[in-house]
Amino acid sequence: MPYMSAFLRSPAAMAYNEQLASRIRERIAHLPQIVEKEMMGGLVFMINGKMCIGVIKDELMCRIDHAVHHIHIEKNGCRTMDFTHRPMKGYILVEEAAMRNTKELDEWIQLALEFNPRAKASKK
Repeated sequence: MPYMSAFLRSPAAMAYNEQLASRIRERIAHLPQIVEKEMMGGLVFMINGKMCIGVIKDELMCRIDHAVHHIHIEKNGCRTMDFTHRPMKGYILVEEAAMRNTKELDEWIQLALEFNPRAKASKK
């Protein structure tokens, strides 16, 4: 599925780090069934119809297994995603300092991709 060009969005709509979004696109371009959606003030990459990876402001969002959530939020630059003062276990935000190079970014993306087949799809 082709990606929507950044040129089609107005500058006001780009409240997320477009450079990080491009880095993610490069890493997952080979995967089938990828859909990009602007939501939560950012950009989400839906894989197999499920939220998997995203960009919120300057942070990477990863949907990971609840069972390993506590391990990963202890890492420097990571925290539980929290909207409206409701922590969302299984969703982490990763600061730029924790994914400066391709290897670090790949590790976060791989963590989310490994969980994706077991993740539940949102109710429609």
